[in-house]
Amino acid sequence: MSSTSCDLPVGGTTGLCHQASAAIEVAAAWYRANASVCERPIVTALRRRFNLTPLEAISAIREARAAP
Repeated sequence: MSSTSCDLPVGGTTGLCHQASAAIEVAAAWYRANASVCERPIVTALRRRFNLTPLEAISAIREARAAP
């Protein structure tokens, strides 16, 4: 069993813990609502604003773009 930066066991196939998943959801919701005014580069902006890893920031962007 491995762990991520939040020191919780990793489960499933995502490689992300529940705490990271919650942060991704919050970042995705913010980006969905603010994509037109989000600073560029987007990954760097989300990392700074939500203290995400690069993988988490990319996941947030993907989640935001996949939502209706």
